[in-house]
Amino acid sequence: MSDQRISPRTLKGFRDYLPEAMIPRERLVETARTVYRSYGFSPIDTPALEYLEILAGKGGEETDKQLYKFQDQGDRWVGMRFDLTVPLARFAAQHIGTLGTPFKRYHIATVWRGEKQQRGRYREFMQCDFDTIGTLSVAADIETALVIHDLFRTIGFDAFTIRVNNRMVLTGLLERLELADQATPILRAIDKLAKIGPDLVAEEMQAVAGMSPAQSAEVLRLAGIQGTNDEILSQLGPLVAGSEKGAEGIARLDQLLRAVQAAGVPQQRLALDVSIARGLDYYTGTIYETFLDALPGIGSVCSGGRYDNLAELYTKQELPGIGASLGLDRLLAAMEELQMIEKVQTPAPVFIPFFDEERLHEYLRLASTLRAAGIGVEIYPEPKKLGQQLKYADRRGFRVALIAGRNEFESGTCQVKDLAAATQQDVALTSDGAALVAAVRALLARGSLLPGATGAGPT
Repeated sequence: MSDQRISPRTLKGFRDYLPEAMIPRERLVETARTVYRSYGFSPIDTPALEYLEILAGKGGEETDKQLYKFQDQGDRWVGMRFDLTVPLARFAAQHIGTLGTPFKRYHIATVWRGEKQQRGRYREFMQCDFDTIGTLSVAADIETALVIHDLFRTIGFDAFTIRVNNRMVLTGLLERLELADQATPILRAIDKLAKIGPDLVAEEMQAVAGMSPAQSAEVLRLAGIQGTNDEILSQLGPLVAGSEKGAEGIARLDQLLRAVQAAGVPQQRLALDVSIARGLDYYTGTIYETFLDALPGIGSVCSGGRYDNLAELYTKQELPGIGASLGLDRLLAAMEELQMIEKVQTPAPVFIPFFDEERLHEYLRLASTLRAAGIGVEIYPEPKKLGQQLKYADRRGFRVALIAGRNEFESGTCQVKDLAAATQQDVALTSDGAALVAAVRALLARGSLLPGATGAGPT
């Protein structure tokens, strides 16, 4: 029989996750869940596939190009979700009668976009969203900023900046320039400002939105305002004079900035940036982009904003919403570059070598004692030489090894070995296991590997 084995390989833009990558990924997801729940957000899930009409045209022309779509079961056109916000709009319209408003949800799931692969970005990636549906109150805008702040502090970051803007400010300027009906192509052009620069953005706005050079210069003047938050706010008023929407946008930004600072967020962590626009079409108000001060070039690692009209395609009921999404894969790439991720291949920090084949029951009891205390333990499955098993433990990244053979069990002790520091201590094996648990906890606390820890230190 000929050898016609299929070559094992992954699709371009997709990847497998080995334990070394998956362990910090899961820890980050659990951290996000913990923070979201602390604010009262409830979990939901939606299908990976939606009717194509649900997804198409909701994120903009570029997103439509990246949308994975195909005919399912013959003639039914479907698409794979490109984000979690559009499915949320459909979900809310379908279930809000049961859920009531305001409805606060978080959703952590995989999405797909057929875009060009770049650093920290793949065609299949996970988003960690949280949103509030059913209120126009600026309090929801304020809370969104606070959740983002607490999320990054809990992960372990100290130096990061949440940049905020409000699309109503630009809308106000466009109304004054009599260009409100060209808002979408203008916003898409401004969203490229950091990538292609003001000259090319001006050319694009003039080409796709029919703007005059003077009009494009006015828009770029707005986007180029810099200074402290108060200095920027003071310069916005004259640019949107006569527009109620523009004035409302400025007022909401002022409320947001003052409230977040009153809540204890350091002033340097929240910056008004009128150059950010967010490329997706559905944003209508406050928008957020979060950057790591030590690695700004990797781009925003948590973005979002207010979308007050998205659900109107599915229901007559007004369902304004606001929220943000943690860019899990991009953030993990940044954390790896900043050496914030510990390289381990096991989620269990404690290793028990099995080198006395007559003592399997005793090893099992040791493991059960630690697991009952919430500490993960792995027992080696075969009674091999101790040296071989300790090499395995080092390779997998265990922090602690419990070494006990006939002599130790007969004397009622156990060697607790810190594998990273290459030190060890003898600990009494009491009937309740309290001394052993205390010794192991003390060692693990030094490495932030107790259950629930993220393993990510501050930048």
